[in-house]
Amino acid sequence: MKIALAQQNYHIGNFEDNTRKILEGIHQAKQAGADLVVFSELCVCGYPPRDFLEFDDFINKCYAAIEVIKEEADTIGVLIGSPVRNPQREGKDLFNAAWLLYEKQVKGVAHKTCLPNYDVFDEYRYFEPAYNWNVMEFKGKKLAITICEDIWNLGDNPLYRNCPMDILMAQRPDVMLNLSASPFDYTHVEDRKAIVKLNTQKYKLPMIYCNCVGSQTEIIFDGGSLVFDKDSNLVTQLPLFAEAFEVVELKEDGTFNLPVIAKAADLPDEEYNPAELDYNLCIAEVYDAIVMGIQDYFKKMGFSKAILGSSGGIDSAVTLAIACAALGKENVRAVLMPSQYSTGHSVRDAEQLSKTLGNPYDIIPIKNIYDSFLTELKPVFNDLPFSIAEENIQSRSRGNLLMAIANKFGYILLNTSNKSELATGYGTLYGDMAGGLGVLGDCYKMQVYALAKYINRNTEIIPGNIITKPPSAELRPGQKDSDSLPDYAILDRVLYQYIERRQGPKEIKAMGFDAVLVDRVLRLVNMNEYKRNQFCPIIRISPKAFGVGRRVPIVGKYLS
Repeated sequence: MKIALAQQNYHIGNFEDNTRKILEGIHQAKQAGADLVVFSELCVCGYPPRDFLEFDDFINKCYAAIEVIKEEADTIGVLIGSPVRNPQREGKDLFNAAWLLYEKQVKGVAHKTCLPNYDVFDEYRYFEPAYNWNVMEFKGKKLAITICEDIWNLGDNPLYRNCPMDILMAQRPDVMLNLSASPFDYTHVEDRKAIVKLNTQKYKLPMIYCNCVGSQTEIIFDGGSLVFDKDSNLVTQLPLFAEAFEVVELKEDGTFNLPVIAKAADLPDEEYNPAELDYNLCIAEVYDAIVMGIQDYFKKMGFSKAILGSSGGIDSAVTLAIACAALGKENVRAVLMPSQYSTGHSVRDAEQLSKTLGNPYDIIPIKNIYDSFLTELKPVFNDLPFSIAEENIQSRSRGNLLMAIANKFGYILLNTSNKSELATGYGTLYGDMAGGLGVLGDCYKMQVYALAKYINRNTEIIPGNIITKPPSAELRPGQKDSDSLPDYAILDRVLYQYIERRQGPKEIKAMGFDAVLVDRVLRLVNMNEYKRNQFCPIIRISPKAFGVGRRVPIVGKYLS
């Protein structure tokens, strides 16, 4: 049997475009002589649809799209993902389902069993777990169909009820087919291989795993669809961060027509959970993920041009370079806004960067604006000493200028804050925290430096002085980040243990970190949740990002 994998980039709620892509995949599969073409989880409506699922009209559009797709499933089997109504009305109104279409009919529907309810996932809010499990017979083969489920390690979660493959194995399937919407993070590319390998080892069956690709606001889907034979060897992997199509031929003995590209013994046996933050871990993939995140956010929102503040610092430099790669240099406008506290080399560095990249830029000094604020506030400030209030006026002046230009010309403002700053509250609300999309908000400071080195891997794009000089907000004379924060190399390691690995203060101190420093850092993280709650969407590249995947109380008291 020839089986095609269609790894595609969908747009949530864009039924016309999603259906067009699916039909193109069907036609391509027909031309390649495939018997069956497999698409990804919820491809009809896009993933994750979230509260759109609560609208009857949204579900009606899913069904209408399936009717159109069904007409093209005449001489070829088509396996697509879409919600299906729960006719029994027991529990939730919907199932997350895989539909097998053939001969212009619905030949079978498989419901998802293991509904993820952690991090960015909240499927149990909308879907009911499967009640029954059956293989689907197609052209003499028994297909075991699952949906983005870690069918190896379910644990004792009662929501899962049963392990779908354990039940399906009693029906003697020939192949496992998995429709997936699995997000990217810098540990997950190898994790998937480990999970699929473990399943093929347990069930002694070949497995075809079709993942979607593309960015949906903050979540990046990286593709990387996989085909494993019955002996747990990797036969093919589709590319990361790109739409792709491939046909494989499943033989009677559970192998494929393609040569093995990685033997089982050379593939990971378990999911990767690094105990320490590796700043260079998968940095090329992180770069590609951020590029895709920017591209899709703009395209799917109907925008084409970006603006950002360029300070001569590492964060804005990396953001600018990546944005130019994503949108084209002509579509990214940088604004340099020096104050009386800005150093001359910072302005020169920022200007040199834009000249190297070839993007348009403006220089708008803020001294007069800043002085005007101070003049008007003088009766209120009453000659009190210079403080964070005066610093924030500079940041908010810059934010106002950027938003004014964005409004005037239809740009989206890219935020340049990094994860270390967001974690500790080292940013100004409505100032340098303004923006429509957080580009580096899931990258720790040291990861930003690693990205800069990656950008400069072939030639110097980011001036060396930007990379080597001590980081500073330049809001007062001689200011450095180290005046307010621990050294980033130490700070990032503490933050990683607390945020990604969910280690408490006792565990982190036991690792050898200074107790006073740990208490201080964790207190900063917790007391600044109110700032992050008002922040823009952040492109997610880590296993635990700020935003929809990390939900903590704003006014909760913990580790105070």
